[in-house]
Amino acid sequence: MSRIQYFVAASLDGFIATAKDDLSWLLAFDGFEGGKESYESFMDNVGCIVMGGETYAWLMEHEPGKWPYPATPCYVFTHHEYAAPAGSDVTFVRGPVQEFIPDFLADAGAKNVWVVGGGNLAAQFATAGRLDDIILSVIPVVLGDGKRLLPLQGPTPALELTASRTLGRGIVELRYSFGSGEQSVR
Repeated sequence: MSRIQYFVAASLDGFIATAKDDLSWLLAFDGFEGGKESYESFMDNVGCIVMGGETYAWLMEHEPGKWPYPATPCYVFTHHEYAAPAGSDVTFVRGPVQEFIPDFLADAGAKNVWVVGGGNLAAQFATAGRLDDIILSVIPVVLGDGKRLLPLQGPTPALELTASRTLGRGIVELRYSFGSGEQSVR
């Protein structure tokens, strides 16, 4: 059965980007031991990608002319008008995430749905009770402020730690499940 997963990296103090969407602190860790293998293993099980408009805009600005997910259907939640990159399977949507979940799951088939970002979009899935897993790489830096990992009103029910491991350069990967109980957050 497909799962909806938030695979993400965050600073020690729980931010996924600076307030100005700067990721240089994260990119400084590019190529850390175990990172490529973790990402490739994760992507082997991804059948559909969902991202927010800010994440999409960041990719278009920082990866011009190169769409990183050419073989995977992708949905972008945005209120802006964008054009899809050549050779991509990108659909632009607006509205509550729960309205589109049947589409995400249909496109994912037997694989999983990856909520790429950002934190606000992942929080919408969690609030709707439809976020199954968080796969978090904790990067050993402190940002002080920025875009929060999962900006929920909370508190959530206790998440279940399903796996953890240490990767290179002091990075820890934590895998949490929202479990099978009530996951709605208000």
